[in-house]
Amino acid sequence: MDYLNDIIKSISDLVKYPSWQRAPEGDMPFGKDVAEALKAYLSLAESFGFETHNYDNYAGEVIFGEGEEFAILVHLDVVPAGNGWVHDPFGGEIDEKNRKIWGRGTVDDKGPAIMSLYALKALRDEGFVPSRKIKLICGCNEETGWACLDHYNKVAHMPDEGISPDADFPVLYAEKGILHIKVCFDLGKTSFSELSGGTRANMVCDLCTVKAEADEDKLKKYGLTYEDGLVVSRGVGAHGSTPDEGKNAIAPVLLYLGLKDIHDLLFTEKIGLKDLEDETGKLTLSPDIVSQEGDKIFVTCDIRYPATMKKEDILKIIHNHKLDYEITNEQAPLYNDKNGKLITTLCAVYNEYTGKNLEPIAIGGGTYARALKCGAAFGPEEAEDDKVMHQAEEYISFDKVERCFNIYKTAIERLTK
Repeated sequence: MDYLNDIIKSISDLVKYPSWQRAPEGDMPFGKDVAEALKAYLSLAESFGFETHNYDNYAGEVIFGEGEEFAILVHLDVVPAGNGWVHDPFGGEIDEKNRKIWGRGTVDDKGPAIMSLYALKALRDEGFVPSRKIKLICGCNEETGWACLDHYNKVAHMPDEGISPDADFPVLYAEKGILHIKVCFDLGKTSFSELSGGTRANMVCDLCTVKAEADEDKLKKYGLTYEDGLVVSRGVGAHGSTPDEGKNAIAPVLLYLGLKDIHDLLFTEKIGLKDLEDETGKLTLSPDIVSQEGDKIFVTCDIRYPATMKKEDILKIIHNHKLDYEITNEQAPLYNDKNGKLITTLCAVYNEYTGKNLEPIAIGGGTYARALKCGAAFGPEEAEDDKVMHQAEEYISFDKVERCFNIYKTAIERLTK
């Protein structure tokens, strides 16, 4: 593949921007690093000769063709690195021996963003003239609230149809609904302080600490350590939509502190939410951030509920347990016709390229596809892959880069010819 080395280098270069959302700086609503990542991406597109737009550092856009609009939605922000890395999470290391690029964002979502851009370049280099206006839209806070797309919708026009290369193959026809709730537990009086853990509501907590007395028996029982006056719990990060793929560091700390009732509400079937299920899967609940203010502790939970259900169905169960909470983020489910043109075309492209015979699937993750009237998430992960989104040691292999590039190129051509 003529473009492989260039794609690998471009992914590496983009990964070097630690572009997780920070406090606004001047005209940079998500911080300097996110804005610089957007500038670098648009500069690369401009060097290919594409028309580009920067919408106030909220989002960017690359244009190819004229006619009815078609969207490719990617994002340039990432979740924080978290703990447990061997490789530099923002080093963009190109590992020739193992044929991998290491770093946060290689899979979610800088790698697919670069591959999509090169797919447009390759099509144009081959003389392809799309019958539709392809808008490659790059958002800048997908991981933390979608204000980027809210702004885009105010200053530009969102296409009705498109794809988002930010999930799984062969193609997603449905995505679960998302609710982030911040629950307050008033304990009246506590014997501990400074309880803290987690960095993002959609990222399984991999480190939790609390200032409390050391109890050697309980430390051993719950697999904790005592360091500089703090009880320390180390877990394994994962995407909040797949909490079973990680190890939540908050759970053993709650048990150590004697807060079994709170532990059971959050981590067992006691509340009754985890029994909910439909064809798109079971409800998942991941308590991902914990903090303390005096005698109150706050836990932010990531809930992914079945796509055929409504938010009100979930909140009714929560109300029954008289929990004190507020909703901090919510996204309605996405549910597409499996037999519609978009889904069948994308599924066929994937199966033709791989020789597989897979059916469209549903996931708990939330992608930009739900920002479209008819949208579908399309790769890059596959069932046999290591699950690396939101985890330490995120990487993408050279083989996956080549495979995804060819799949995306074919799909874009087929949907816009």
